[in-house]
Amino acid sequence: MSEKRTIKNWSEENQPRERMMAKGASALSDAELLTILISTGSKEKSALDLAGEVLALAGDNLRELGRLNVSELKQIKGIGEAKAVTICAALELGRRRQISEGMDRKIINKSTEAVSIVMPLLQDLNYEAFCVVYLNHSSKVMKHELISHGGITATVVDIRMILKNSLLYNANQIIIAHNHPSGSKTPSEADKYLTTKLKESAALMDIKLLDHLIIAGHDFLSMSDEGYM
Repeated sequence: MSEKRTIKNWSEENQPRERMMAKGASALSDAELLTILISTGSKEKSALDLAGEVLALAGDNLRELGRLNVSELKQIKGIGEAKAVTICAALELGRRRQISEGMDRKIINKSTEAVSIVMPLLQDLNYEAFCVVYLNHSSKVMKHELISHGGITATVVDIRMILKNSLLYNANQIIIAHNHPSGSKTPSEADKYLTTKLKESAALMDIKLLDHLIIAGHDFLSMSDEGYM
């Protein structure tokens, strides 16, 4: 068994907490930041060892780390429920910060501005989910919400619910978005059909469908920009 790398044995200036206090969070590696969240090690492993295993479980990819849930993290020996919950909570705060930054813009004039709101909601999910952004006639964001989620390849969308909520929120315009857990941003035939059906149904109520965004990890496709609608 490899020797346990005890953080207490490091020089004070090299310990993660002290380095963060002295140089800021940006100076720390991903493993060091995780070490601070994990806080303590187990009998066999230091907090740094556990942080390395958590990153390895995610393939050293922070996007994949964001997709791990408490049960998956607990598969690592030494990561109990408390540590797993702490890690998931920190990742969720990061997502909410992204959403908050997107909402601060309030006015949506192009697809990338809408993406800043919906991508944090959808990019880390390993199942398909559907989101709606409601806007007034001046393209000001009034509300956004997840309205459905399904399996790995599909989710059921209730067009009546979208239109009902649009009226409830006094929205004149809407943007819809959903994710492709497969990582492909190419719209399916079902995506195209839904877009056309919703656009036509919304028009009957004087509501304009501005765009349908497909989120594929950190990438996206705007069906409006690409000429699908």
